[in-house]
Amino acid sequence: MMNIEDYALDVGKTVEEIKALCDKIGIDYKDETTPLDETDIILLDNELQDQEDYIEGDIEDLESKLYEDEVMDKAEELAMDTKIDLDNSTSFEKVKPRSQKKADNKKSDFFKERKKIYKHREKLQKNEATQDDNVILYKEGMTVSDLASLLDVVAVELVKKLMGLGVMANVNQSIDFETAEVIVADYNKTLKKEETADISNFESFEIEDREEDLVERPPVVTIMGHVDHGKTTLLDMIRKSNVALGEAGGITQAIGAYSVTCNGKKITFIDTPGHAAFTEMRARGASITDIVIIIVAADDGVMPQTKEAIDHAKAAGVPIIVAINKIDKPEANVERVMTGLVENGLTPEEWGGDVIVNKISAATGEGVSELLENILLVAEMQEYKANPSRYATGVVIESKKNSKVGSVATLLIQNGTLRLGDPIVVGTIYGKVRTLKNDLGQNIVEAAPSTPVEVTGLSDVPNAGDKFMAFESEKQAKHIADERSLRAREKDTNFSGMSLEDLFGRIQEGVKEINVILKADVNGSLEAVRGALEKIDVEGVKINIIRGAVGGITESDIVLARASDAIIIGFNVRANAQAQDDAKEYGVEIRTYDIIYKVVEEMEDAMKGMLDPEYEEQVTGKLEIRQLFKFSKVGLIAGCHVLTGVVRNNEKARIVRDDVVVYNGAVNTLQHEKDQVKEVTKGMDCGITLENCQDYKEGDIIEIYDLVEVKR
Repeated sequence: MMNIEDYALDVGKTVEEIKALCDKIGIDYKDETTPLDETDIILLDNELQDQEDYIEGDIEDLESKLYEDEVMDKAEELAMDTKIDLDNSTSFEKVKPRSQKKADNKKSDFFKERKKIYKHREKLQKNEATQDDNVILYKEGMTVSDLASLLDVVAVELVKKLMGLGVMANVNQSIDFETAEVIVADYNKTLKKEETADISNFESFEIEDREEDLVERPPVVTIMGHVDHGKTTLLDMIRKSNVALGEAGGITQAIGAYSVTCNGKKITFIDTPGHAAFTEMRARGASITDIVIIIVAADDGVMPQTKEAIDHAKAAGVPIIVAINKIDKPEANVERVMTGLVENGLTPEEWGGDVIVNKISAATGEGVSELLENILLVAEMQEYKANPSRYATGVVIESKKNSKVGSVATLLIQNGTLRLGDPIVVGTIYGKVRTLKNDLGQNIVEAAPSTPVEVTGLSDVPNAGDKFMAFESEKQAKHIADERSLRAREKDTNFSGMSLEDLFGRIQEGVKEINVILKADVNGSLEAVRGALEKIDVEGVKINIIRGAVGGITESDIVLARASDAIIIGFNVRANAQAQDDAKEYGVEIRTYDIIYKVVEEMEDAMKGMLDPEYEEQVTGKLEIRQLFKFSKVGLIAGCHVLTGVVRNNEKARIVRDDVVVYNGAVNTLQHEKDQVKEVTKGMDCGITLENCQDYKEGDIIEIYDLVEVKR
């Protein structure tokens, strides 16, 4: 194992430069003697690659250069010993001290070890379909010799058969398809014209793996059901985590993916939101899952979104397991749930059907272990397999923009193995895997089939649900991404990315339209809100979404809204300061929400002319978090500076991070110096805690606001 000092020597960098890289990518160290493991080395290699093309291409070229260096050293030494003058045209490098020879040898040894890390590229199979042994592929210009080789016979034998057909040809002459077809039939084989697979259209690119290459993979399980029936709580119990406390309104607003281990075997869970507005997200979840768990609250029964989830699972054609939750509650009625299941085409095993039903309490853990065992039982019966020895393919579960690292995508590997440094195409976007993290946020070197991972290094933010494929070279990936992008632009008929001239040229006849610019925190939310708005059915009026994108509300959104007479809807995002000023100046309306059904209800009422009294948000104070303090009894306290206004206890508050709302609640406590206070004003420093919040970061902005009724 090498340390930081050794690594710096091997890559021709100073120790301080390598320490700076470690700081940048999050590698912990004490000093230059801190050892580096394989993951650390690969992360550093990839970072260096971005800076100076350090490990691009074949490692053998680097070793060759090292060898050339040694040869040149010896040549210069010989020249000096024999007093031969070397003119300036001689392409030798400067003489290295003999003391460095040992280091050079060590460097060469290091690259040999490094080769082992990157050796996977030689082992990986390309994403190509296998060929039937009884099928011969005919290529244009095929010669008699080529055909003989494919049939595994001597060429002279085919020449004799051709003579029998009245065709005079030598072994190097081309043979037409019809003649070749007759010859091939004599060997009980079929001749087909070669169809060049369009790998740029990899969504429909079917890959057939050899049976001997397939290995068992973890099952991918999607949890579906009605809102507040306990899906996230169940995952919390399984993962021993506390995800639910951080959800707005107690509702899961995006898809998450997690890996757990049960009885020594892994299971991948996909958590989908339960509200009706997230129909499209559940549908996407069902399309990539192996097993669906329908969770039903014993005290509530089968609800409308439960029925939708059942329909999606049935449409996907995957096994269904029902988890009847909240059996610990006094009002639980399991029999009513069972009856509801039967009415919707799911007959439990204990009632003579084929659907596994588990009675659980996600809150107490009762029955959860049995549920996991049943998942593994179904997986064993279904024999889920994949080929880890090929370049990875899979699907985007979620994506977002990060101000520090750029595009971040959560991917589910469906086949193959994804590794650090792999060039990939995601939708119409290309990139190179710069960092690879598992669901625990840990840096990893590779991800096998059925593994959810978080990836950086993409050129842009992909769409949730986009397919991806890894390729052998970055050049190939970029070329395919360009092809897919061109094809997408040709097919694109919506308003996204449309110019102002295009917008002005559109004629609306007979139908009133409400133009909307939609911004959201993540692609999953964007997709869900868009789908919900487009489904609002009010006669004579329709919603026209002219732009939908991830990220905060910016000046460009205001410009487009002004030009197209649109309103702006922000879901879990806010407008930056300049955008707010522009909106006031040009009279552009911005409406922000954090619960999706409120968006739908308000827009529907507006379309019907039945709006309730309108409330306008008034920001009464802003604080900047400048330092964090941790106390054993209360947890984190945010040390803040009051930028504007007044801050009081129990007022509404939200945390804004990179123009995205990450928390919405209220002020819990205020402290100035060592005293508890009821309010603080502009220019003061204070300590603040927010209700049920521990997600504070230095640089966050805390907005204090109130809702004031506005006359219409």
